Amino acid sequence: METMSLAAYGPWQHGPWQHGDGPGWWPVIPLAFGLFWLLLLGGGGYLLWRRTKTPARAESVLAERYARGEIDEEEYRERLAVLRS
Repeated sequence: METMSLAAYGPWQHGPWQHGDGPGWWPVIPLAFGLFWLLLLGGGGYLLWRRTKTPARAESVLAERYARGEIDEEEYRERLAVLRS
């Protein structure tokens, strides 16, 4: 009986998580982990968005060059086909 009582009340019973106590900062770790993934996925989404946005900008520049008369209709259609492929 003596060994059981010593095992039940050893030095490990005085840690910060015993008897319902815990560090006050425990919610920080899950929030930081969630913020990390949010930033990672948001950054990846932003880079994909910028990458898909570029051809539309190139098409508008090409249309402006055609409107100013810098390129003729044939060259405009050829370059537009290259951009869209």
